Amino acid sequence: MAGMGPAPKDPSKRARRNKDSVPQTVLRWERAEPPELPDFEVEVDGELREFVWPARTREWWRMWIDSPQAEHFGSSDWQYLLDTALIHARYWQGNLSLAGELRLRVAEFGATPSARARLRMVFAEADDADQGRGRSGGPSARERYGQLRMMPGGKSGQGKGS
Repeated sequence: MAGMGPAPKDPSKRARRNKDSVPQTVLRWERAEPPELPDFEVEVDGELREFVWPARTREWWRMWIDSPQAEHFGSSDWQYLLDTALIHARYWQGNLSLAGELRLRVAEFGATPSARARLRMVFAEADDADQGRGRSGGPSARERYGQLRMMPGGKSGQGKGS
């Protein structure tokens, strides 16, 4: 008796072939330096006042500048993050309706462990690998056992049962 269920679909008629339907565009990479939080004025009760960045937003901005992700940010990334900083500031000034937008925007930069997993970001542990150690951090097999050689008179080259 054959397997259960319908016969497999003809490969030429399958909907999914795991090929990119749209070709990838390769861009020239240029790392950009992070901008400072700008000084600007906002209208409050009909008059212009200088916008004051909350201390919490200044700390948040510094955290992004110092983050491992920052070395991969281009100019458009920093501009998007600068707009996000304004949302962050408004949130910390009490506009809690911006929480959802803030969460979505920082997730695009890998702010949380789940966002980094979705973006396939991992933190490298290169110092042990650079010193010739394996992933476990322990000594390699060569360090543990040295240069092992076959003893004279061993059964090298003979098949089983000989």
